[in-house]
Amino acid sequence: MASDLVLAFDNLRAQKTRTLLTALGIIFGVGAVIGMLAIASGAKRESLALIEQLGVRNLMIESRPAASQQDLQQRRRISHGLDESDLRVLQANVQGISWISPRRVVSLTSVLPRPAHQKPQLYGVWPSFAAIHHFQMKQGRFFDALDDASGAGVCVLGEDAKVNLLGYGPAVGRYVKLDDVWLRVVGVLGPLAGGSGQSVPGAPAEDWNNIVYAPLKTVRQRFWNSEMELHDPLDGIDLSLAKGVDSIATSKIVNAILNSTHHRAGDFRVIVPADLLAQQQRTQRIFTLVMVAIAAISLIVGGIGIMNIVLATVMERTHEIGVRRATGARRADITRQFLAESVLISAAGGIIGIGFGYLLAWLIARGAHWSTIVTPASVLIAFAVSVAVGVVFGIYPARKAARIDPIEALRYD
Repeated sequence: MASDLVLAFDNLRAQKTRTLLTALGIIFGVGAVIGMLAIASGAKRESLALIEQLGVRNLMIESRPAASQQDLQQRRRISHGLDESDLRVLQANVQGISWISPRRVVSLTSVLPRPAHQKPQLYGVWPSFAAIHHFQMKQGRFFDALDDASGAGVCVLGEDAKVNLLGYGPAVGRYVKLDDVWLRVVGVLGPLAGGSGQSVPGAPAEDWNNIVYAPLKTVRQRFWNSEMELHDPLDGIDLSLAKGVDSIATSKIVNAILNSTHHRAGDFRVIVPADLLAQQQRTQRIFTLVMVAIAAISLIVGGIGIMNIVLATVMERTHEIGVRRATGARRADITRQFLAESVLISAAGGIIGIGFGYLLAWLIARGAHWSTIVTPASVLIAFAVSVAVGVVFGIYPARKAARIDPIEALRYD
């Protein structure tokens, strides 16, 4: 077999340009498979990181803002909207709640220092919000129950909000002015999943790193804008369930309770990250299969190209085949010779295609700002498929060469 590979290599090296052009289909096919799987792996990691940030044991109740004053008035006839009475009802009737926090969102109109990019949002929350979403502090601390009870003028900055407003230096102890209200920075969060451009269907689309967090009482007492007129007293309620509690079953209980107290006004929705995770995984599998199938078409086209070239080579070397058969070569020897050439073309194309796949993943990450991850599994799969293509599409021309009559081959010119 080693001698067959050496002979096949010498024959291919003698036709360098034709061999390279034949291998292009495999190169692009392997590169496309690796690139598509890299996109899929990157998207999966980002989505899972975002859902993990939301918390697989968490539930998030989101208020649905009214479309107009008339819509709001119609709602108020039957529902009080999402407010702190819902907090008390949930705490009293839902088993297994570890942490709970209301959430009030303010879209800021003016910010000082002037932000370098997009203005951050302001979240009014309880201190428990940090435990619900597993916040890690990069600088300072999160505000505590005393800060919330007193309506203290303090805040915590998301990582991007800190850089956006205060640059890269220390931030704790400095002040930011939000809608004419000065707040002292007591902490800066570490990086969070769910940056701009990354979202999961059904999950909140905010940039989690570009948010300013302040005590709920502070936000209620000091901030107001016209957009808040169409909103409920609370924009959301986040809660974390104890370990072992079924979040999907609990979400049905929460839905039933709030539908009862809101008289089925349809002014809220319950987001279950665990359910989002299952949906995302199903969608991701379908997405990956479709992309790989599309990329695999290039490999099939490359395989057809290999078969055509090897068939043409068989015709060109008919006399050589006759000489080998006349000097004792068996049909199996001829089959191995041409099959080895086919496999060498596909294997060489696969190796070059791996490099092209890495380059493609890098270009996509840089140009489209998508997260891409080239995994060892994707490289092995793409290379194995490329070799398999060489075998499958090389069998027919190799067998055709072996069946050539040696006497007729010797006469062939």
